[in-house]
Amino acid sequence: MISAQKNQTPLDDHDEVALLIGDATRLMRIAFEKRITQAGLGLTLGEARALLNIANAAGSRQMDIAIRMGVEPMTLCTYLDKLQVLGLIERQPCSADRRAKRINLAPASDEMLASIRREMKIVIEQGTTGMTAEARRKFKHALGAFTANLQSFPTNSPDKSDCNEG
Repeated sequence: MISAQKNQTPLDDHDEVALLIGDATRLMRIAFEKRITQAGLGLTLGEARALLNIANAAGSRQMDIAIRMGVEPMTLCTYLDKLQVLGLIERQPCSADRRAKRINLAPASDEMLASIRREMKIVIEQGTTGMTAEARRKFKHALGAFTANLQSFPTNSPDKSDCNEG
């Protein structure tokens, strides 16, 4: 039997939560990427995430979408270029700033979004296997509160005024 090293200290609750959230996020992304690839959707994980974010907040500026996704604006721009070529989104000028673009779904996006959501549902159902409906409800509520709390955490993010370049 191998004994633990003397310098190791047990994880506290905060450590465990941080590790669990990190692992869950990584595993969910891997599973989702595998699902969209196997489904033959022709999108990368980033493109699928961008499309879901646009569906959630249609009419948002490119910069705001990049901030929500936690990606660089140029990375998002690459995703948007592909989504636009596929006819899934439309870039429209911002009425308050001609340099900025607002992103909206194109009518052709309905089928792709339904496919993405179908694959995401499979991933979520797998991840919540064994949970009761009440446990899933509480889990969703807790994740929502956790996310809202972190969104209000002070950061050095760019100005979020109505229309900035991006």
